[in-house]
Amino acid sequence: MAHSEQHTPGFKGQYDLGVQPPTQRTLVVRAAHQVTAEERERVQVATEYNGFAFSAGMLLVDFLSDSGASAMTDAQWAALVRGDEAYGGNHGLYAIVHAIRDTFERPRPRGQAPVVSRIIADDADDIGEWWRQTDAEEPAPNTFANWGRALRESPNFFVLPQGRCAENLIFGTVGEVLARENAPKPWRIPCNGFFDTTEAQASVNHFTPTNLFSPHFHDAFSVADVDRTNPFKGNIDIARLEKIFELGGTVPMVLLTVTNNTAAGQPVSMRNIEQAAQIAHAHGVPLVFDAARFAENAWFIHEFEEGWKGRPILDIVHAMFSHCDAFTMSAKKDGLGNIGGFLCFRNKGLFHKRFSTPEHDVGSLLQEKQIMRYGNASHGGLSGRDIMALAAGFYQVVRPEYLRRRVLQTRKLAVDLVKAGVAGVIMPPGGHAVYLDMTPFFEGTPIKIDDFAGVGFEIELIRLYGIRCCELGPFAFEWDQKNAEQRKGILNLVRFAIPRNMYNEDHMSYTVAAIAELYKHREKIPKVTVARGAELHLRHFQSGLKPDYYNGKL
Repeated sequence: MAHSEQHTPGFKGQYDLGVQPPTQRTLVVRAAHQVTAEERERVQVATEYNGFAFSAGMLLVDFLSDSGASAMTDAQWAALVRGDEAYGGNHGLYAIVHAIRDTFERPRPRGQAPVVSRIIADDADDIGEWWRQTDAEEPAPNTFANWGRALRESPNFFVLPQGRCAENLIFGTVGEVLARENAPKPWRIPCNGFFDTTEAQASVNHFTPTNLFSPHFHDAFSVADVDRTNPFKGNIDIARLEKIFELGGTVPMVLLTVTNNTAAGQPVSMRNIEQAAQIAHAHGVPLVFDAARFAENAWFIHEFEEGWKGRPILDIVHAMFSHCDAFTMSAKKDGLGNIGGFLCFRNKGLFHKRFSTPEHDVGSLLQEKQIMRYGNASHGGLSGRDIMALAAGFYQVVRPEYLRRRVLQTRKLAVDLVKAGVAGVIMPPGGHAVYLDMTPFFEGTPIKIDDFAGVGFEIELIRLYGIRCCELGPFAFEWDQKNAEQRKGILNLVRFAIPRNMYNEDHMSYTVAAIAELYKHREKIPKVTVARGAELHLRHFQSGLKPDYYNGKL
């Protein structure tokens, strides 16, 4: 037999190896500095033990946040180099408009490269002539991103520096509209879980944030089922949502955070989105997404939800957003980029109708604030480079191989912590972070929820091991400043948010070993008091802390 005709008998194709194939290669490396515990503690003392103020260069692993901390892809870096820094009419905005439409509302044209790719290539023979932008386009019905003349006459799409700017715009403007209407208070906004910045922006604009966590959030979940099923613990409590409308006052919107960051990064099911939309729309109220991690949420639906398993990610994203009337987004999450945010609402849709009057178009009010506070409408305070990176990012973050690696890395960290004997690991894990519930973690010790021992855990993890996490429990959500009813919406969590495309198995193994060791000595983790700034909104970003090493340091 000739060599070219040789073959392995019975071989029909690729064997199942039982592991996932590689999805990326590392081309740039940054060294981690080796620092002693004593050196780290000196910095902690100087920065009042505030984790946000601690020097990142002294850390070995940083789980403080995945917000803007992730590594971009080479495609995003290529787009960044092609940024247009023109003060008005920069071509990055044109790329963003089409990226939003391609991602959230329409099928991508076959055989035609996205606008951002055509800009990167700078093809002089480009048939579309992307660089000849005109006002000729008619407003597209139901679009989240008007263009041309419509973007000025009926703006519904706003580029911003980050997500909290979008929250500031939407809550500030809706609050002004309700005040002009003399809408009866309380202005209650029901949500599956307000994140810290969202709650703060709502509160300072006189809204009453109301968390309606899933009634199944605290249900036990077996590690053995982590790859087989998901209970979608990020869902909003539908029964309580229906009752909210019976309490009196005003409900201006229903808010869904996808995934639900406050509720341990848990996903929201398509069915729950549909039900929430039906209830909101039955009362003439818009459904608004906090869409910071929309792609990860879509992956869980793709992986686990009946009727949607195996469906293309973009089909799922289009279906999710067909139910919402507006969305805010921190573009620093989901791997879109290192900076940026968006606020969008459906052209002439329910959000526009509810908050516009003959005298005041809500889009024009929002754009006026955008220009006054953040920058010209064509850049919103961002550089042209960052806008182009974001445009490319929309096409990167919905890739199945990227999302699979992202979710599986988080899942493995959670499972390994459980196997190491650490109590309180929220299972199943979400997409972007692993959360520890400090109540079972400290079970058997005299620690109480108002001892802020989750912050003590954070302080010791930095001091001893150079690992930073983030308390998102009674300290961050101001337990001591709230009444008994408000405290019902506070969970006792610490978050390990994993930046995308940055860490490997060594980082995760080191983290598991460090947390397991702290857990063994949890009775020595200090209580913490707020030494300065207890009354501040979002105080965890700027307050001073004092750990009580009453049992001696570990």
